[in-house]
Amino acid sequence: MQKETRKEEILRVAARLFKNKGYSAVTMRDLATEMGIKAASLYNHISSKQAILQEIVLAIAEDFTAGMHKIIEADSNSIKKLEQIIDLHVKIAIENTDGLAALNSDWMHLESKLDYYLKLRQDYENNYRTIIESGIANKEIKAVKPDVLMFSMLSTLRSLYLWIPKKGNVNPKELSASLAQILIKGINI
Repeated sequence: MQKETRKEEILRVAARLFKNKGYSAVTMRDLATEMGIKAASLYNHISSKQAILQEIVLAIAEDFTAGMHKIIEADSNSIKKLEQIIDLHVKIAIENTDGLAALNSDWMHLESKLDYYLKLRQDYENNYRTIIESGIANKEIKAVKPDVLMFSMLSTLRSLYLWIPKKGNVNPKELSASLAQILIKGINI
């Protein structure tokens, strides 16, 4: 396993602080104290708290975008694509719980990168909705309102960062399968 760089450490610790205290409440001094270094030393690796937030949030948003592009391009039916979306959310939530918390809670503080983030998010949701609409048209999915179905699924998937840490060691395949069972197939016997 490759050793974490100082910049990666800064991003990791900052994401945890943002999750625990909120972006607005965290200062560069808080971050430096948490890392056991002087605040001035942080600036050797990153230009500002805003730059830290941008790196954390945009890296995850771009991971979701890249994952969605692979899903859209796959030669799969809509149900399989929805299962792949669940897998994508579980993978990212397990790998970067704190960063996902920042994405979900602090994205509105992105300042100069806000429009870029909102475009990524809108494109992601449009692709998600298109998969659902295709599934409805192909009679793979019940004829329900695509926006309601997407909102229901995304509400659960976007909150995984809250649930996963409480569960400890989570098996990604089991979690994805359980979520697919509930979110795609429903709870009917």
